[in-house]
Amino acid sequence: MKKAFGTLLILSSLLFLAACPTRTSIGEITANPSRFEGKEVVVAGNVENSFGVSASIFKGASGGVYKLNDGTGDIWVLAKEGVPAKGAKVGVKGKIQTGITINGKNYGLALVEEDRKFKR
Repeated sequence: MKKAFGTLLILSSLLFLAACPTRTSIGEITANPSRFEGKEVVVAGNVENSFGVSASIFKGASGGVYKLNDGTGDIWVLAKEGVPAKGAKVGVKGKIQTGITINGKNYGLALVEEDRKFKR
């Protein structure tokens, strides 16, 4: 009985750890963007700039872009629902895309936000 419980505990721990996303440094992404193109990543850092964008771009949502810096580099993040304020600390999960242009401005490499958490 103890052996079965121990095995179950180990398996559930491994499953939990596998489900936790691994954070990638922004510097690593910007150094080799083709490696991350279209892949889901998790980054965290401080918001350096943020801009709201007209609702028509995101089909009725109030989105925008913000620049995130983690100390290794910075990246533009495209948000479909609002943007965090300058100075906010956030963790972001999303997919890397290149060649992003919004309202005539080319952001080049960007992270398309799927989820965001505020850090304290």
